[in-house]
Amino acid sequence: MAKWPDDDVILYDGVCIFCSRWVRFVARRDTAKRFRFTPIQSEYGAKLARTFGIDPDDPDTNAVVHGGEVFLKSDAALMVLSQLPGWAWVRVLFAVPKPLRDPVYSLIARNRYRIFGKYDSCFVPDADLRTRVME
Repeated sequence: MAKWPDDDVILYDGVCIFCSRWVRFVARRDTAKRFRFTPIQSEYGAKLARTFGIDPDDPDTNAVVHGGEVFLKSDAALMVLSQLPGWAWVRVLFAVPKPLRDPVYSLIARNRYRIFGKYDSCFVPDADLRTRVME
């Protein structure tokens, strides 16, 4: 899989309410402000998505670039959580095989708009979070 020059970048669906809440959840707990965020609807986010085989018009996963590698689906969520203060314990969940983790992730991803709702336009973060958004 291709490398990406920027590190600790989280790609998310900017119109998905659940995904936007995930971004706020991570940002509040990321006291070192290591993670940056890019909505898939932005030019930068769409380019990142295409590089890693994600359809920007119909995303089925979020992604995170960490340590020069891309992580998708449940690996992405676990990688991000494991880097947050007080959340290192989630690393044990990597022991659960991907064939068990990813179907649960995919089920939620496929139904995220129906379950959680959808914004009419891309989520606009507050001023503090805005400085960490890459577009």
